[in-house]
Parts: sequence; structure tokens; C-alpha cells
Amino acid sequence: MDKNPILLQFGKNVQEYRRAQQMSQEQLAESAGVHRTYIGMIERAEKNITLLNIAKIANALKISPSVLLKNL
Repeated sequence: MDKNPILLQFGKNVQEYRRAQQMSQEQLAESAGVHRTYIGMIERAEKNITLLNIAKIANALKISPSVLLKNL
């Protein structure tokens, strides 16, 4: 099954900013208040993330939510 290009790009963006801050998926999840497997699922484009969780992840990464939406 082909993954949605929007979810693929969003997951790539999350992973890029997480790695740039030298955070593990577990650290990001804890900081964002979500389950650790959820971050992996987002990065693999397996989850259609909600706006509220976009904001939580962006806040945990100390960036604007719009940054995670680049190139969509």
C-alpha cells in the first residue's frame, strides 16, 4: 500500500528536526506528552496526525507548527 505523500513529508520533517536536536523518539514523545510508538508511526507515515498533536510535537521541538508543515 502506497503511503500518502503528505504524511511522508510530515514524518520526514518531524524526524529531521528531532535529529537536529539530537533527541530520541522516546525523548520527543515524553516532551510532547504522547506515546513513544506514536512518534515512530508519524515518522513512518503510518498515522494521520491531529492538529493538536502537531502543536504538541512542535512545542516539544521548540519550533512553530508551520515549520513541520513545510513542503506539504
